[in-house]
Amino acid sequence: MVSTLLQLSDLHLLADPDALYRGIRPGDALATALHNGAAAASGASLLLLTGDLVQDESWQGYARLRDLLEPLAVAVALLPGNHDRPSFLRGCLGRRGTIAPALVPFGDWWLLLLDSHCPGRIEGWVSPGQRRWASAALRQVRGPVLLAMHHPPEDQHDGGGLLDGLATAGDLRLVCYGHVHRHEQRQRGAVTLLACPSTASQFSPRQPCPLGRPDDPGGRLLQLGPGDRWQQQLLRWSSRPTEPV
Repeated sequence: MVSTLLQLSDLHLLADPDALYRGIRPGDALATALHNGAAAASGASLLLLTGDLVQDESWQGYARLRDLLEPLAVAVALLPGNHDRPSFLRGCLGRRGTIAPALVPFGDWWLLLLDSHCPGRIEGWVSPGQRRWASAALRQVRGPVLLAMHHPPEDQHDGGGLLDGLATAGDLRLVCYGHVHRHEQRQRGAVTLLACPSTASQFSPRQPCPLGRPDDPGGRLLQLGPGDRWQQQLLRWSSRPTEPV
């Protein structure tokens, strides 16, 4: 059985629907992303949102996100980023989706969702307690593992070692993250690391965009199959105008 998920990241929603983030209305950009992502991922059973969900960390911003997600007939998993307030995320969306940290089955795979939010810091932090929990949880399951977090796993203010510890505990195969607002694909031993573009605005690319559209908003489609087989597809779409035409 192949299980499909759609990853969107770095939404940067704001309480005011008319307010701009880097020159665009992020709510309109997310609506466009959901429309285009759904068209590309018609068989997806999970929407994975990898952090920086609400730029101003407002309750109203999370309520707007909840309203945008409510009509979707798909499960949702959410991770906090550095531009998030985890308590508001849980309070407003805890009944709509699975919120990190969590380990959930996904077809023949397991999804490990980690919370890398660190109050007052841009870089990430996965607490020692969360690392111990994740390692212990992975030792109890069998099958390939997809790790999802907001920050690149090396971007930890307390140092690295996160991937090595998790790979020792379980069959870690894939890491999906956001934060960098661009496509990236890297290899670390047997583990493939994939960064997702933002639904809002993009940062300068460090790798060529496979679609030749590094400045366009986008997402990523992942198909996870039996054993450790997987496929991925980078998605891009045109930006919606910020002003009525």
